[in-house]
Amino acid sequence: MSTLARARCRAKAHPLAMDAVLAAAVLICMVAGSFVEPRHRDSVSWALRTPDSLSLVLMALGAAALVFRRRAPMTVLALTGTVSVVESVTGDPRAPVAMSAVVALYTVASTTDRPTTWRVGLLTMTVLTGAAMSAGSLPWYAQENLAIFAWTGIGATAGDAVRSRRAFVQAIRERAERAERTREEEARRRVAEERLRIARDLHDVVAHHIALVNVQAGVAAHVMDKRPDQAKEALAHVREASRSALNELRATVGLLRQSGDPEAPTEPAPGLDRLDELTGTFRSAGLHIEVARADQGTTLPAAVDLAAYRIIQEALTNVQKHAGPRAKAEVSVVRVGPNIEITVLDDGSGENETQHSGGGHGLLGMRERVSALRGTLTTGPRYGGGFRVHAILPVKNRTPTGEDPA
Repeated sequence: MSTLARARCRAKAHPLAMDAVLAAAVLICMVAGSFVEPRHRDSVSWALRTPDSLSLVLMALGAAALVFRRRAPMTVLALTGTVSVVESVTGDPRAPVAMSAVVALYTVASTTDRPTTWRVGLLTMTVLTGAAMSAGSLPWYAQENLAIFAWTGIGATAGDAVRSRRAFVQAIRERAERAERTREEEARRRVAEERLRIARDLHDVVAHHIALVNVQAGVAAHVMDKRPDQAKEALAHVREASRSALNELRATVGLLRQSGDPEAPTEPAPGLDRLDELTGTFRSAGLHIEVARADQGTTLPAAVDLAAYRIIQEALTNVQKHAGPRAKAEVSVVRVGPNIEITVLDDGSGENETQHSGGGHGLLGMRERVSALRGTLTTGPRYGGGFRVHAILPVKNRTPTGEDPA
């Protein structure tokens, strides 16, 4: 730490002591100035003189008041202004008592606002200059009178400049602190969003494949003794579903290891081009599915394509788990104006359809995906039995931040 920095730290730690030092320095300057006077009014030669006792007392009072300039700046200015006026009226020749009023005016200007500085500064300049011009043996236009006007103006201007600089520095500091807090909050928000996204993807992958494994394992256990060939086929489906689950989990977890690679993919992104493969896995598990597409070969943004795929996947998984063994599902993908509409219907038997909205996170995950894309999602039981999932996704991605949520 430099010497100047250490001095500033000490001044902040002991303001009263520093003001006492300043008051002593001002007193020395005033006393020294009171011993000198011009020998000729129109020359630059100087002569020594002895100040009278009243001037010394006034100088001592003005300097002593400066010790408390931070605690009561207006009171100190009033006191130093008073002793300066008294000196202007009684001093002949005058002592530089007004120096204490200039320092007090600087303090007021540096600790208050600009309107107060203007009012107090103009009042002080007017009173001190008027008293100096109207009293004493000097003519009103004397150099000493104009010097009082100039020095009070300089004191007010300097104090206002210091106050403005302090306010500017404080504003910069607050802005930097606010920006730091904003960065920390943004980082926490992004971490929370990333955790939510990973949890949602893991749920979609695991729920889908585990549901298929559960169904096929049940079929294999049921027909193992009587129809071993069918049991082998069911076990083959179990093996294929588990392999797919492991591959998708590996892709999802692998993303976490590629965070420093700018070229790495940012999402395990299946899309509607794999819809036939997706429905095929459910058909192999015994679910009857009809698919109707009228999206006219629309090329979707990656985030919208992924969301549409995951919505259909989760909806069919819920049908497989909750709608009953004889349920049928209908999947439709339709382009309607600027949107793509996804609808999944089932004719569940009724006793299990209310479980669609049970304690899992499937519907919540679908709703979060749709909300991130500024779309709408409607879910609920159908009249006469079954369940309906209807999602409207904008073809052009319109996230709040303008970024691709994938």
